[in-house]
Amino acid sequence: MTFRRICTIPCALAALCAMVSSGAPAQTAPWTDFLRGSWVQSGPAAQGDVILAGKNSPSQIVVGDNETAAVHQAAEFLAGDIERISGYRPPVVKTPSGDRVSIRLVTLGNGEAPAAIDAGAMQGQWESYRIVTANRAVWLVGSNPRGTAFAAFALSERLGIDPLYIWTGYTPEHRDPLVLKRTSFAQGPPAFRYRGFFHDDEDLLPRPFDANGYPLQTGDVPLDWYKRFFETALRLRMNMVAPYVRVHRRYEVQKLASDWGLYYTSHHYDILVSNPFGLVRFNLAAERGLRPEWNWFTNREGMLKFWRGGVIENRDLDVIWPVGMRGTEDRPFLFPPGTTDDDRAKTFREVIGEQVKMVRELVPQNKPPLFHFTMYSEMLPQYQRNPAAFDLPPDVIIVWPDDNDGHMRGLPAEVGRWKHGVYYHLAYLGGRLTKQLTHIVAPSTVAEQFDKIVKAGATEYMLVNVSELRDYVMGARMIADITWDAPAIYARPGPAERYTAWWSREYFGAPGGGASTAQAAETAYHKYFGVLDTPDKLWQAPDAIQELVDRLYRKVAGEAYPEVNADTLAQVHSRKGQLDEALAAEERAVTGMSLSQQRFYSVDVGLGLRVAQRQTQAAVKLEEALRAPDSDRIWQLVLEARAPLEQLETELARAEYPPFDRWYHESWIRTALSPSNPHRPYNQLRAFISSEGHGRLVR
Repeated sequence: MTFRRICTIPCALAALCAMVSSGAPAQTAPWTDFLRGSWVQSGPAAQGDVILAGKNSPSQIVVGDNETAAVHQAAEFLAGDIERISGYRPPVVKTPSGDRVSIRLVTLGNGEAPAAIDAGAMQGQWESYRIVTANRAVWLVGSNPRGTAFAAFALSERLGIDPLYIWTGYTPEHRDPLVLKRTSFAQGPPAFRYRGFFHDDEDLLPRPFDANGYPLQTGDVPLDWYKRFFETALRLRMNMVAPYVRVHRRYEVQKLASDWGLYYTSHHYDILVSNPFGLVRFNLAAERGLRPEWNWFTNREGMLKFWRGGVIENRDLDVIWPVGMRGTEDRPFLFPPGTTDDDRAKTFREVIGEQVKMVRELVPQNKPPLFHFTMYSEMLPQYQRNPAAFDLPPDVIIVWPDDNDGHMRGLPAEVGRWKHGVYYHLAYLGGRLTKQLTHIVAPSTVAEQFDKIVKAGATEYMLVNVSELRDYVMGARMIADITWDAPAIYARPGPAERYTAWWSREYFGAPGGGASTAQAAETAYHKYFGVLDTPDKLWQAPDAIQELVDRLYRKVAGEAYPEVNADTLAQVHSRKGQLDEALAAEERAVTGMSLSQQRFYSVDVGLGLRVAQRQTQAAVKLEEALRAPDSDRIWQLVLEARAPLEQLETELARAEYPPFDRWYHESWIRTALSPSNPHRPYNQLRAFISSEGHGRLVR
């Protein structure tokens, strides 16, 4: 067979390659069919099928020298995935050799491919790819390097690898031989151009401990954790990451992201990825030769020098540069008293102009700079009062925020001459909206809000806050899918219902069976989001327990005490029945699940419900204790209240299986008396019991 560079092969073979037999994978609408393992031939190999691995059927993965590091890394992941499925690891080579089956990774312009790829249709597209079997070869061809890498990850999933395996713990079904069905698959460009995860408020990742026994905010997180984050993002076909905030940054982390194919970016106050968090903590002001005064009006040259340090450090990477101006601790920038809105807008215009100019002057010519201006918190109303006063450069992406709870605060009425994007939250730290224990933002909310986002044209950029990711994978995958296939997803009604049903089948059912288990899981998810639909629902019972224990101290001491808020107690009682019903649904679904499914399900559905239910059960018992007529009855009920909290301690520990050691322990976010600490009710009640009720509640 002869090839020309991304051109044609003989017509007869081209026609053969373009055909899709009745047993071949077909293009389907999102959230309809099983994905994992769906391209594997379970019976004897049919005509056109390709044996990727087997005892006497070795294959090879071919990647040319002219491909980027991201494509080479995707090839290594694919080789490892095939080994996990079959036990045989294909070598990654530069050129094909012998009569082996070849898996060819090719980016348009970098090599040859059969005409069935239809290269002309992909020319100029963003991250499109094709997967085609032809003559003992599998062709993974992308319109650009990321497209090629995404083709490899798409193939891995269809062979049986869960993109979320790091978090679900799922292992692929063993296949020997591993046979790929005859395939002709085309993926067009994504609906959103830049798509990524923001790993914010990192309080759990392992690192040295501080004096309180919490993971040290200035400590080094092992590189393996960033590899987990980046691999997951790539398997979900994301192309951007904001990897950290409150940890010690290391250049190797952002370089790894860039080398693997992810744009490195950051949050709204990390201007030009200069790391204001490290201004003093990591001695960056001294290293960059400026005094640590974060004030544009009195230290203009110092701030410019600080930002310049961020550009120089990262200019050889793929970066989307944040512009704007906030404080160093995620607080508003403090303007001099009496500054008018017009003066503020003028200052922001001046600052952003200087930042854009600086980046353009410093980055290499082969890396045209990209910018985003995220209008977080006070910046949104400031901008909305007079957008024209900001006069943003046309190549700055305007990023609109949600309300920290999954509902958009604003979207463009007209896109104008700018590109627009969004900053969204599945996780969050801040007051009563804190979401740092389990997922709260329901699929119905995600579907509704992203429909608005798409209709508003804010599809150039999407950054979603997922903190350490584990507890938000359901929403993260939904958003990743929407940002690729929004037109197809919103072409039919009921996207949230379709996603929940598909997720339940994909993760808790089985192809060709397990329908009743999947349906039971789907019901449990609906019950889950029915009772845990706002963050404060997880705090109602702990707050009630705190107030009840306070009154019990006073009662034991023979003191008068105020009544516990009647509305609080009414909420606790009304939620007890709802939680009991939701957990009953959760427990019914477990029957028929594999051990790995049970383990993941126990965290993704069960843990949040159990936290709420056990603490609610304890609150009900403590209310009875407060009303008890004598000491014996008080202590009987107090000990009965302890039982569900002790049970919860066991359940939290059970959920901390590797690599999630100490995942639900106390931290600088979940301090001992923080409402977001799931151990607080147990600790407070244990202190009451151990002191025999003498003393005072520590708040």
